[in-house]
Amino acid sequence: MPIKSTLKQGASSQTEYMPAPDSGRLAETLVAFANADGGTILLGVDESGAPVEGLFGEEMEEALRAALLECRPPIRTEWEQIETPGGAAAAIHVPRSTELHALADGRVLIRSGSQNRPLGGEQVRQLASGKSSGDFEMQEVAGAELGDLDPDIIRDYIAHREEKQGRQIKLPQERLLRQIGALTADQTPTVAGLLLFGFEPQFFLPQSGLTFVRFSGSELRGPGGLPGYTRRDEITGPLAQVIERTWAILLHEMRVEAVVKGLRREERTEYPPIAVREALVNAVCHRDYRLGGRRIEIRMFDDRLEVHSPGGLPGYITIDNIVDEHFSRNPRLVNGLYHWNYIEELGLGIDKMFDEMIKFGHPQPTLDATPHSFTVILQNVRQHDPLPGIANWETSMNERQLRALQYIKEHGRITSREYQDLCPNVTAETLRLDMVDLSDRSVVMKVGAKRGTYYILKQ
Repeated sequence: MPIKSTLKQGASSQTEYMPAPDSGRLAETLVAFANADGGTILLGVDESGAPVEGLFGEEMEEALRAALLECRPPIRTEWEQIETPGGAAAAIHVPRSTELHALADGRVLIRSGSQNRPLGGEQVRQLASGKSSGDFEMQEVAGAELGDLDPDIIRDYIAHREEKQGRQIKLPQERLLRQIGALTADQTPTVAGLLLFGFEPQFFLPQSGLTFVRFSGSELRGPGGLPGYTRRDEITGPLAQVIERTWAILLHEMRVEAVVKGLRREERTEYPPIAVREALVNAVCHRDYRLGGRRIEIRMFDDRLEVHSPGGLPGYITIDNIVDEHFSRNPRLVNGLYHWNYIEELGLGIDKMFDEMIKFGHPQPTLDATPHSFTVILQNVRQHDPLPGIANWETSMNERQLRALQYIKEHGRITSREYQDLCPNVTAETLRLDMVDLSDRSVVMKVGAKRGTYYILKQ
């Protein structure tokens, strides 16, 4: 991402502002970024994105040297000087690492949102296990050659990337492909390169396609034990085409109902389109491509949609923390599809899926993880009508708040204790601030005081 854009976006899972050189905090952030998906530390920049006056480049370089001495094993960084009218500033780029990093005192940290979070023993073990599996997407593919990559797809990717970055890419094409992990130094396509740009990736990686099956009814088998499906498609091609071709099938197969609101007639699909698309894109991005013989499988029944992805959850991710945490098994594939606009913002796919299902009155998605598979199930039943004022809330509410509003819709009100039960892994202060925010925006009304307090929807 260009530095100008990074300066404007604020602290995030891949960006940190550090106004003053603090070697301790800097070391923590280096470790957290390296253990997660990498990131950029803006040193000598305040939280508004403005450079801090009075700092010298030597001070910042000394802080970085001291911080790197605290990292075990050493972390690779790239230093970029930022020229600004306000004074000296620097961008420290930290790539994702295939090693597990810790501080000199033994702490292992991960980047969680805009914070550096220490991991417990079991989470450290899971993260170490995920990293020890190797960087499969960077491995060269035996027998593949540069001619197996489609130049038209590469040009399309470069055009989208230039548009997203707002500047022309001046690197020679082959050097760019090496930089993003699509080619090795001797110009052999990698797994990521074939999956993103290959003419027919499935010739080398048969498991990289997708199978869509439409069943009649709600069971795998029909009457008499016969196959219960009415449609079966095998979708192949580079990942962007797999997404587009599958999406076209899903749109065609989803039922549409007419809803009359006042004098207007609206068409509503049986599933929120954004939720379905996020489930599809997440499966394509995050499946374990090492597992041969198994493709992503999407099963559409009369009452539900199942997305089965080969490979368990990556790194330290669990069912309990998947909404709040983020760790990519395939960061180069994710980055490629991000520049192609299949991913709007890194790490928010699961959140959006939950948000959309709740907003439109459906039950929350059901998630099921085993060591070798991850399944998302969307149900097309509606527990209630879409939440009032939905158009204004789409981009401004978190998943906890939406869960609370669904609860109020079903039960008439919600207490602080009931909200805590809905979100057991969230602090009471965070939940209190959630409700203050909803009250300030006139979405809910606070009734009572102290232990007798509860909240209702404001009409």
